[in-house]
Amino acid sequence: MTIDKKIIEKIWVNVCRFILAITFILSGFVKAIDPIGGSYKLHEYFSLFHFSILSSSTTTISFAVFLSVLEFWIGSCLLFGVRRKMSTAIVFLMMLVLTPLTLYLALKNPITDCGCFGDALKLTNWQTFYKNIVLLIAALSVFLGRPKIISFISEKLHWLFSLYMIAYPLVLALYCLSNLPIIDFRPYRRGVNIAESMIVPKGEKLPVYKTEFLLEKNGVKKSFTLDNYPDSTWKFIDSKNTLVEKGYDPPIKDFLLQDPKTGDDMTQKILQDKRYVFLLIANRVEEADDDDLDLINAMYDYARENGYPFYCVTSSPEKDIRQWCDRSGAEYPFLVADDVVLKTIIRSNPGLLLLRQGTILNKWNHDNIPDETDQKFKLSKLPMGHVQTDDDLKTIAQCIGWFFIPLIILLWLDLLFIKRTLRKKRNLLLNPLINKKMRKNIVAGNWKMNMTLQEGIDLVKDLNAVLANATPNCDVIICTPFIHLASVSPIADKKIGVGAENCADKDKGAYTGEVSAAMVASTGAKYVVLGHSERRAYYHETSETLKAKVLLALANGLTPIFCVGEVLAEREAGKQNEVVFSQLNDALFALSAEEFSKIVIAYEPVWAIGTGKTATGEQAEEVHAYIRKTIADKYGKEVAEETSILYGGSCKASNAKELFAKPDIDGGLIGGASLKAADFKGIIDAFN
Repeated sequence: MTIDKKIIEKIWVNVCRFILAITFILSGFVKAIDPIGGSYKLHEYFSLFHFSILSSSTTTISFAVFLSVLEFWIGSCLLFGVRRKMSTAIVFLMMLVLTPLTLYLALKNPITDCGCFGDALKLTNWQTFYKNIVLLIAALSVFLGRPKIISFISEKLHWLFSLYMIAYPLVLALYCLSNLPIIDFRPYRRGVNIAESMIVPKGEKLPVYKTEFLLEKNGVKKSFTLDNYPDSTWKFIDSKNTLVEKGYDPPIKDFLLQDPKTGDDMTQKILQDKRYVFLLIANRVEEADDDDLDLINAMYDYARENGYPFYCVTSSPEKDIRQWCDRSGAEYPFLVADDVVLKTIIRSNPGLLLLRQGTILNKWNHDNIPDETDQKFKLSKLPMGHVQTDDDLKTIAQCIGWFFIPLIILLWLDLLFIKRTLRKKRNLLLNPLINKKMRKNIVAGNWKMNMTLQEGIDLVKDLNAVLANATPNCDVIICTPFIHLASVSPIADKKIGVGAENCADKDKGAYTGEVSAAMVASTGAKYVVLGHSERRAYYHETSETLKAKVLLALANGLTPIFCVGEVLAEREAGKQNEVVFSQLNDALFALSAEEFSKIVIAYEPVWAIGTGKTATGEQAEEVHAYIRKTIADKYGKEVAEETSILYGGSCKASNAKELFAKPDIDGGLIGGASLKAADFKGIIDAFN
């Protein structure tokens, strides 16, 4: 029954993971191909919550690109099981913020749609809220169950995969910024006839909206409708349309072009014109990019020479239009239209539109307006003078290709790495001494209270010499008295790690004679022996004391070598497992799995330390296997398999090979034999 429950939990977590992954990849992709549209939506949010400092176009565009990259990265990490801890935490935090936000939008309806999927898929605010409830449950499930997420990429390539999942949407967003969205989800696509898209079929009724206007006068804000709209002394602030009665909503309904001087409706004249018509769309000329004025003016000259009407369409007032003309030298006529409509027509300010009889033949970002090389002939003889329809399926296929080709290369590299690892593991099977799976083999010397300062320095130099031409198949560590640390750390060969034999259970303060973990770390030491049987016996160290020492050691970047073991009476009473469990449980098992994974365990049968007695290989392996099983029961098999467990009972060169051959013995904590370089080297060589 327990197994069935675990399987169900794993399936549930991975189903939730895939739901979140697909949702976030889709959302990030849609935002990446239309960063300008995303910036418009963010501007709405910032204005709604009065974040005026963030409402500049540069800020909103930058934030829109960042959001698209973040969502795509989160979705990809969840899909492939990469960076599980970080991605699940971020997605859970995002849903904690977005869910109450969308509830507010659903209740107050200050914005018509949330913009989750841009113009590709528009959801009502209530639909968005219900969607976010589902995603919040899924996010909580994957956050709590992240160890159950199956990864399809090996750990060592996670960083490279993460970089690629950032680079892809970032490059895509920057490309669409410099050009136009590669997929146009709006009604003003290439090939669309604007006039036909405005027609309401016979028998269909138009939807009925109630328009409310927010106006201000003498510091007082008040809402009005068309029925009670006041005089011109009131200043317009905002307007809101509320659907009163559903009806047929044509794809295009607000396309209206007017002459700013006469107020005449120019819409039909332009849509019915049989000639080519250029519309320079600049929704706000005061904010328009003026880097490409030469291209715009050259295109106007080309249009005038060939008899093609050319207009600039904007929503800006006459004063700003005059300033644009002064700045750009513009001679073309202007028309005015609704700001939102112009932003919808083209994601560029300015952008160029080419029409003929109301059909959109082509669209250009201001950076890509055709230059003089494309203006040698009349439009009828040029490709740009004919309908340039968008093939969305082809574009999507190209996007998928550009996404998966590098990814396939990455996965191929991953497979090569896995094959190399499997080959290495197969070779390791030939030598059981180094068949330790993911965990490290370690030979650590514990000098205890031996060696003057100069003697310690000389011993380290001797160790450097004997290891100079060697390549140990294990990590080599020397744990020295405090007085040696600062002297031996700088001179020890890079093959040798340095550690202390103890540290205080206090961070700092009036504790005469104590040495803190921070002080140990400041010498360059990376390890510290804690809980040694001699400290427990002679200085009465308790589990509570050791618990504090372990936490301080970890906090200061030290790797604790934590000692456990039974005395002779406990061994003879058959209580060795009970004693070891108590020592582990009381001092270490309050740690998180991540914290525990940084611990090295040393089993030292106290009755075999310095007595000349040695536990047999079978006796040592029995306790080591029990320790690993205990760790697995607490933290899971993966953590247990990665934990190095050393043997610390009178280990020497003559018995090291036998001990280290046992599957659960990963090395030794060496006492007396570590005080002579040759003897210590003999134990290290047991792994060769």
